Amino acid sequence: MPRDLPTSVLFCCDHNAVRSPMAEGLMKKFYGMDTYVQSAGVKSDLEVDGFSIAVCEEMGVELGRHRARTFDEMEEWGDDLGSFDLVVALSPASQRAALELTRRYHLEVIYWPIMDPTGLGETREAKLDSYRQARDQIINNMREMWGDGI
Repeated sequence: MPRDLPTSVLFCCDHNAVRSPMAEGLMKKFYGMDTYVQSAGVKSDLEVDGFSIAVCEEMGVELGRHRARTFDEMEEWGDDLGSFDLVVALSPASQRAALELTRRYHLEVIYWPIMDPTGLGETREAKLDSYRQARDQIINNMREMWGDGI
């Protein structure tokens, strides 16, 4: 049975360049603007990955303007971690960081083991297939948690 949508959700991964921006964009597409959605990474030393942009564009989700940011940068820009109802970690490193950073807040941190598609595949099409798999894992987790959306 799907849960009610949270009021606010933060998706996080290692660099905020592949999985968490995809999750942020997909959440907005499937569930509208009733939920405040952001994403962050443990590090922000990368730009949004071009393959992530491409596979989300296939579904009408635009990621090209996303700016990667860390948990610290997120708070510097005005988003308080304690204001989120739910943090969804998409990598082991981001789960550890989220649990550590939110230990003094009353919010739920969950972990979705989404594959890291970077470095997989030899050809462009094989790489795109890997990114599609990660995207589809995110979609399946969302649907399992919150239903089909809008």
